[in-house]
Amino acid sequence: MAVPAPRSGKTESYVDNKRKDDIRMANIKAARAVADAVRTSLGPKGMDKMISTASGEVIITNDGATILNKMDVIQPAAKMLVELSKSQDVVAGDGTTTVVVIAGALLKQCQTLLRSGIHPTVVSDSIYKASLKAVEVLTAMAVPVELSDRESLVKSASTSLNSKVVSQYSSLLAPLAVDSVLSVVDPAKPDLVDLRDVKIVKKLGGTVDDTELVKGLVFDKKVSHAAGGPTRVENAKIAVIQFQISPPKTDIEQSIVVSDYTQMDRILKEERNYILSMIKKIKSTGCNVLLIQKSILRDAVTDLSLHYLAKAKILVIKDVERDDIEFITKTLNCLPIANIEHFRAEKLGYADMVEEASLGDGKIVKITGIKDMGRTTTVLVRGSNQLVLDEAERSLHDALCVVRCLVNKKFLIAGGGAPEIELSRQLGAWSKVLHGMEGYCVKSFAEALEVVPYTLAENAGLNPITIVTELRNRHAQGEINAGINVRKGQITNILEENVVQPLLVSTSAITLATECVRMILKIDDIVTVR
Repeated sequence: MAVPAPRSGKTESYVDNKRKDDIRMANIKAARAVADAVRTSLGPKGMDKMISTASGEVIITNDGATILNKMDVIQPAAKMLVELSKSQDVVAGDGTTTVVVIAGALLKQCQTLLRSGIHPTVVSDSIYKASLKAVEVLTAMAVPVELSDRESLVKSASTSLNSKVVSQYSSLLAPLAVDSVLSVVDPAKPDLVDLRDVKIVKKLGGTVDDTELVKGLVFDKKVSHAAGGPTRVENAKIAVIQFQISPPKTDIEQSIVVSDYTQMDRILKEERNYILSMIKKIKSTGCNVLLIQKSILRDAVTDLSLHYLAKAKILVIKDVERDDIEFITKTLNCLPIANIEHFRAEKLGYADMVEEASLGDGKIVKITGIKDMGRTTTVLVRGSNQLVLDEAERSLHDALCVVRCLVNKKFLIAGGGAPEIELSRQLGAWSKVLHGMEGYCVKSFAEALEVVPYTLAENAGLNPITIVTELRNRHAQGEINAGINVRKGQITNILEENVVQPLLVSTSAITLATECVRMILKIDDIVTVR
């Protein structure tokens, strides 16, 4: 039971029973432990994590969302931080480490406030107010950017890539990310970019330098070579089919008893005629490339049907995944055909060239020169080993998200810890105007934001205290864009160094981190239900 404390009229005091305090502190501790785990991988000089999963695969990554996703977190409050980085990944795509680090710092400040006896609700409301103000300050700092200004877009994409393992290739991957996003932007809906329209195909072999943007389609499969079918077709007419070219099966489990050879011959003849009539229908529309969807019920194609298709000079790519069908039909501007009866010429897609090319140790099929191509793009990522390849794909995804953010909200702000210090300064000044506990809490919020520049400096091996003090000094003199230049190890105007990030990344990081911290603060008990 809580004992009602003798109240003196002057001070606001808050009495809580011990247990609830313990649980709140335990939650904060657990969440901070998670935040500290990813703190070292923040920034261009951040370290990478090597994650070994239960199944024995190894992942090397620098992406906060990936690290936390793979971590097995048991404490419920710490799980909230994992969700937090996931939601940042969905909203902005980049800044997944930043958001967790900010949340960790906020929790640390909240711990101090709660120990001073401030009510959690007061803390929670003040943080919320401060976060709204922070977003205003950030928006005031932002520089508008036009989508036609390709250079700025490339700068922000390369800033995102700089903290990754593949940073040395940022001069190649950044323009590639910008071009691929700009090519899928629909002029009718200029604010929406669906990243599902950018397909990333990974192929082992070569180095990341060989990564290229393909105007068309790439399949990570080979053409079926049965019976010497064609492997290269010009002026292709392409059909995407979802039915099987193979003898029909009965719907129910049953067996057919054949007693003599004439009946067996008749069955085989029927099968042959069935397949031949299908292929004649296909051939009559002038189709010469078939993409066949994977089938579960029975073989999508049999040896016999492949033989006839090869005779008809039709190139066959089988086992196309169900999930890719939508992307393929959008790119080829054709319709998927679900039944042989509906096979008509108007449902076909047209391309100048379909050919098989050997890459590394495997082969791929490229479809180029597509007529009336839909707004999609394929990126062919290469890498010397599987780890580099996976990390290149994740980094590219982050860069694509950064460009997508800029398409959604056309504003840039400086990177390198500059916006955080500026926020810290302005909120610190604002907190002096507020009364009572609120001002105190806002001041703590402002101090918490300094964790980003502090960590950047720490990870780069600089003296964090000197750097952060110097940064504050420069911002107090009115240099809004002064930030930490990690390469030179000193403080410079970071906009001139081309270290920029989209406004959306920073604003969503602050709002999401605040939301998460407020939720953790409000929890005063964990009830386990058996």
